[in-house]
Amino acid sequence: MTPLALDQTGTYVGRIWRPDVGPCVVVIRDEQVVDITSRDVPTVSDVLEQDAPIDDIAGHVGETVCTLNDLLTASWGARDANALRLLAPCDLQAIKASGVTFAQSMVERVIEERAGGKGALAQDIRTKVTSVIGDSLSGIKPGSPKAMQVKELLVKEGLWSQYLEVGIGPDAEIFTKCPPMAAVGWGAEVGLHPISKWNNPEPEIVLAVNSKGKIQGASLGNDVNLRDVEGRSALLLGKAKDNNASCAIGPFVRLFDQNFTLDSIRTAELRLDVVGQDGFTLEGHSSMSQISRDPTELVQQTIGAHHQYPDGFMLFLGTMFAPVKDRDGENQGFTHHIGDRVQISEQALGYLANTVKLSTDCAPWTFGVGGLMRNLALRGLLT
Repeated sequence: MTPLALDQTGTYVGRIWRPDVGPCVVVIRDEQVVDITSRDVPTVSDVLEQDAPIDDIAGHVGETVCTLNDLLTASWGARDANALRLLAPCDLQAIKASGVTFAQSMVERVIEERAGGKGALAQDIRTKVTSVIGDSLSGIKPGSPKAMQVKELLVKEGLWSQYLEVGIGPDAEIFTKCPPMAAVGWGAEVGLHPISKWNNPEPEIVLAVNSKGKIQGASLGNDVNLRDVEGRSALLLGKAKDNNASCAIGPFVRLFDQNFTLDSIRTAELRLDVVGQDGFTLEGHSSMSQISRDPTELVQQTIGAHHQYPDGFMLFLGTMFAPVKDRDGENQGFTHHIGDRVQISEQALGYLANTVKLSTDCAPWTFGVGGLMRNLALRGLLT
């Protein structure tokens, strides 16, 4: 188990399950996991609603539960519902995602669409599409006059796509990744729908936004994607994206301060490592400096007079990563095998690690918002 090296100057807040207690809000102090759950902060959502959450957290002494590394050891592969383990560092928040926010992923989505979800056709289509599009979409501001000129050119070439519409058009793609409480955390299994034969991880930054639309911090996420399902029809996005254990967030939310700001997100470099039981390895990266829409624009398109989130929301910012490395044969590209270990890392946020299973074989989701409210009420934590 690789130790989780966190910046000692940062404030990291998250959630754990304590045996015979339930979900608890924790903060990391000097490599110790400290439970700060109280009537004032029964949920992470409540923490993020504070005007100055770091100052608020500092006012809670809390109870030391264990060391950070002991928590990681307990969390890895834990399937007992009452075991000590890390949970996703969000609770009541809606879990939203933005798609097609990088030029490279725009091209790959066009390829998925043209291939009709058939991975074996992807390479030939990739060659044809990139011969016309190439890197011409990189650096174009969505919705700008230049973007509209590119749209006109692509329409003439017969290559316009719904993915290009949200990639360079005025409106971002914002969708619901999964319901509140459905995301899994560090060390848990992540699920693939059994019908999928072409799929991949998506390493992303996840913003933590409160009900006022204020971005309070960030985490790491794996927006597990079924390329064949979405490629058949964009109307199957829900089936492609929202399955049991198909959303992973963690390990913690790092709160913004003078050393970690929105500019840190804008320049973040994410690394992806996939290690299969078959010996296959895949390395990838996603540079946030290449994103087509600023994170603030994506937040503004998510929340405002047109849509409110009274408990806040988590927002996946999208990825430029789209794996093409052959795994099972020439021109077959990449797809997951059961048992793959996926690790997403970023210097300021640590790393998120999970093991790939079928969604039908992952622990079923049974503890939702109702369960959380009943648990907190029994513990006398609701006012």
